[in-house]
Amino acid sequence: MRNKIWFWLNENRNQVVDLTLRLVKIKSQQPEGDVRGMANEIETIAREIPGTIVERFIYEEPVHNLVIRLPGNRPGKRLIFNGHMDTFPAGDLSGWTRDPKGEVDGDKAYGLGISDMKGGIAASLLAMKCLAETGADFPGEIVGTFAGDEETMGVLGTQFLLDNVPHAVGDAMISGDVGSPHILRFGEKGMVWAKVTAKGRSTHAAHVHRGESAIEKLTAVMESFKSLRSFPTDTTGHNVVSAIDHWSERSENLSGEGETNVLKNVTVTFGTMNGGRLSNLVADRAEFTCDVRLPVGVSVAQVEAEMMRLCEAEDGIELEITRRYEPSWTAPDHPVIEAVRQNCTTVLGKEPAVTMRVGASDARLYRYAGVPSVVCGLMAYNLGAADEHIMLDELYALVDIFAFSAHDYLVHNA
Repeated sequence: MRNKIWFWLNENRNQVVDLTLRLVKIKSQQPEGDVRGMANEIETIAREIPGTIVERFIYEEPVHNLVIRLPGNRPGKRLIFNGHMDTFPAGDLSGWTRDPKGEVDGDKAYGLGISDMKGGIAASLLAMKCLAETGADFPGEIVGTFAGDEETMGVLGTQFLLDNVPHAVGDAMISGDVGSPHILRFGEKGMVWAKVTAKGRSTHAAHVHRGESAIEKLTAVMESFKSLRSFPTDTTGHNVVSAIDHWSERSENLSGEGETNVLKNVTVTFGTMNGGRLSNLVADRAEFTCDVRLPVGVSVAQVEAEMMRLCEAEDGIELEITRRYEPSWTAPDHPVIEAVRQNCTTVLGKEPAVTMRVGASDARLYRYAGVPSVVCGLMAYNLGAADEHIMLDELYALVDIFAFSAHDYLVHNA
């Protein structure tokens, strides 16, 4: 069976470029969130795959979600290919030297959202087509869940599907979200978004002794929040940190020096700050927002309690938590990760790193639902900027990895 899959891939994997460009051509940017055109195109592609069942689930217009089922030939496990149809906003297109609606030049393919993650969706669809057209002998089923909302945290997309569509939940999940086939991501940090507001008493700067500066209160809290970066972690019983350390050099070669430290520690980023009315008035109000990322071994409750304690040390400070989610991870040696790891090694000729991910993806939502998950996607170049592109050899490789991994996971874990 593997030989039949190999032969089909050798004859047909180049179709993935056409599929990718078809998807890149269609606008599906946030914050508009209109993915109806993408959903229509993916549905057209999916209905050409023999034996598929295509369903559409609409949270609210224009957020459409697709569930594409490819049944096997006997009972077994359900493997999910998950992806998101929305992209970053285009922004100023004047800096693009290639067509943001898709263009191939040499060994690269360009386009808005091509790495995050229209190339990954195309690879998932072609892998499903491969297994369908080869008559692959596998138990269970493969299900593609393609969500209309991920860039705004997935509530209207993957989370909606997990909450409302039983066959959107599986025994394991593979995501082609942006990343690299040379680095498999088995987990993600948690996150707390907060807004801190300081209230003071305004007066003219000449009478500063009568005022109370909200800005000075606020900057004192900002300084104290930096202490979160050394918040203690408890990884007792986890093999996550050992995996991070083992693959540190390999992962940092692609993802940048310092990634290992970021993965193992709380990070604090101050995103916005404003306050005051005039330079000669004592500020009566000021605020900042921050992004706090949590490694395995630290909980949302622990960090929020510490943030509250730091805020209470100053008078007139209010803390508002605007978004939160816990760290998530799958055991690095889980069968779905092992299947992908082995096939990455075979296809790429080099064993991939297996570690955590600094950013967020819908994989965390699957892990919260109890579904072991791994992210294996395409390396992004100029992500969210002009001339976003991917390497064609990685796109071809991703199709092979997905097709073999789906087959192997279902057959070997029946």
